[in-house]
Amino acid sequence: MHYTNTLAEWIARHGTQFSKLVPFDEGTDSVVPLDFTAANTQLSPEIVADTSLFSAYIQQQLAGARYGIGGYNEHRTVYSRSSHFDTANGGEPRRLHLGVDIWCAEGTPVSAPVSGLVHSFAFNNNHGDYGATIILSHQLDGRSFYTLYGHLSIADLENVREGNYLVGGEVFAHVGPPSDNGNWPPHLHFQVIENIGTYIGDYPGVCRYSERASYLSNCPDPGLILHPATFSVPNIGGL
Repeated sequence: MHYTNTLAEWIARHGTQFSKLVPFDEGTDSVVPLDFTAANTQLSPEIVADTSLFSAYIQQQLAGARYGIGGYNEHRTVYSRSSHFDTANGGEPRRLHLGVDIWCAEGTPVSAPVSGLVHSFAFNNNHGDYGATIILSHQLDGRSFYTLYGHLSIADLENVREGNYLVGGEVFAHVGPPSDNGNWPPHLHFQVIENIGTYIGDYPGVCRYSERASYLSNCPDPGLILHPATFSVPNIGGL
């Protein structure tokens, strides 16, 4: 079916239908923006390379806030921590982030923002990769799209099955520890995908800058789902 508007426009039009992705109380919880570009000179290569130091840095930046957030359409330096994002023969590395990261406590529950089916899941166990990953498929007023959840707890993969139906707002996963999440400080990678192609349990969350236009077209801003309806966050970067 041909649509005259983009998926981003479609999602924005249906914003009131989304449930909270993570627990958030607008009256008591706070959110801080986090920057992982070259402009952030506090984030040294030594910190990025060491998961313990990186985790301590995140906690320092949160300064008591429940969540940190950012990342969509962000050209990041942190991916230098893993060869997973490099290209063979020294070609252009992948550095442009295609989702939103929600930095929070290990074990934070993750809920489906809108009803859908489990499309696929996998343990992407490379250093710097997603670790435990679940992808959901959705039909919103007749239009299909997918949402990807990376850096989850591996225990969440034990009972999940492809085709399982989830109601919007239903908890289906939890933010995982570094041992489960690709050796990152605990956080959730949340990404919206229009055409997932043949990918199963995986889809690029980071692309080469030269591929930016095509990937951003296929992966619209997840902030359209996160706020204002479900997660009150500051308007930073691509959000």
